Amino acid sequence: MPDSQPQPPDGATANATALLLRGARLTDGRAVDVRLSGGRIEAVGTAGSLTAPGACLDLDGHLLLPAPAEPHAHSDTALSAVAPDRPVSYDAEDVQRRATEAALLQVGHGATTLRTHVRVGDAQELAPLEAVLRARRSLRGLGDLTVVAVPRLLTGVAGADGLAILRDAVKLGAGVVGGCPDLDPDPAGYVEAVLTVAAEHRCPVDLHTDAGDPARLARLAAMAGGLRPGVSIGPCAGLSRLPADMAGRAADQLAAAGVTVVCLPQGRCGGAEQRGVAPVRLLRAAGVRVAAGSGAVRDVANPVGRGDPLEAAYLLASQGGLRAAEAYDAVSAGAREAMRLPEVRVEAGFPAELLAVRGERLEGVLSLAYSRIVIHRGRVVARTNAVREYCDPAGAAALDLPRQGRQVRPETGA
Repeated sequence: MPDSQPQPPDGATANATALLLRGARLTDGRAVDVRLSGGRIEAVGTAGSLTAPGACLDLDGHLLLPAPAEPHAHSDTALSAVAPDRPVSYDAEDVQRRATEAALLQVGHGATTLRTHVRVGDAQELAPLEAVLRARRSLRGLGDLTVVAVPRLLTGVAGADGLAILRDAVKLGAGVVGGCPDLDPDPAGYVEAVLTVAAEHRCPVDLHTDAGDPARLARLAAMAGGLRPGVSIGPCAGLSRLPADMAGRAADQLAAAGVTVVCLPQGRCGGAEQRGVAPVRLLRAAGVRVAAGSGAVRDVANPVGRGDPLEAAYLLASQGGLRAAEAYDAVSAGAREAMRLPEVRVEAGFPAELLAVRGERLEGVLSLAYSRIVIHRGRVVARTNAVREYCDPAGAAALDLPRQGRQVRPETGA
């Protein structure tokens, strides 16, 4: 697992990549300057105290946060809901184009690192995986993309081909092995096969389950967590449909297994069965590590999916009952931990994976996060500016709000 402790900046490239973030506000209310160098945070000081030999970015009026990460995307089906009456195209060029566009969309929202689940096997074999890997290369430093290989069957006669394909997928470049044990006739055998391949190639495990059967979920969690660290299971939405005592026991078992639950607050819509969202407060209270992802980006499962981690955090706060800080932690620190990424803090020595959002408080940012600046490896990789103008009743011209003594920033409500 990557070291999560702060490391000194790379002095050899410090001056070439230096960037000063001036006047940003932190969640504790401090206004600070932040100097980035060599892909890391070199220094943090009070506003106006730092200088840098390179570029300077004025972040007055912005809240500076550790960048979110996306632990549960589906690049091979992303942006395929434009024609819901037609099956998803797995043409290699189409998959690559859609995967690239979806990744750029998510990076623009602030997710500088993505983990995407890609089906392997069946008639398409490894073609979708190869296309997504090409999309990963085309991002060219704008963001990092890790692929989870997802076979359909891994047991019995039919599963022999799936097991061979899974091993080939890892050799080809998939960095994580996963899948959906619930769809295999032998769920426990499926998990055992996944864990075997993961052990052979020393890679993480990320499993899908709806968790409608708490006993089955407990068995899968015990197998995965007991045999291998760094296992993620999600979205576990079925826990929300169980009686409180049964859900509580399942949560305790997940905590004992040491697995991370990746929930999907956006859920599903548009003709797909509404599956709900995992009970995040219950899971957190039991000591389960919880992360949150966006899931589908405009595919059949969610034709209006935005792929926006701040929307996921907003839903956890507005509907899941979490405080704003807890909700944002699920899409940032929690997501990074689930993906086995180094920790990010706005402190010297930590990776320069940052998101600046216009606003003053985290609650306001989750409510109206329009303008964003995304920093990946110490460089600005995406910028979104939102301007709102109010017109007179006739709609003839924009109102001159400053002249009237009032200026409205939609992100802050100030």
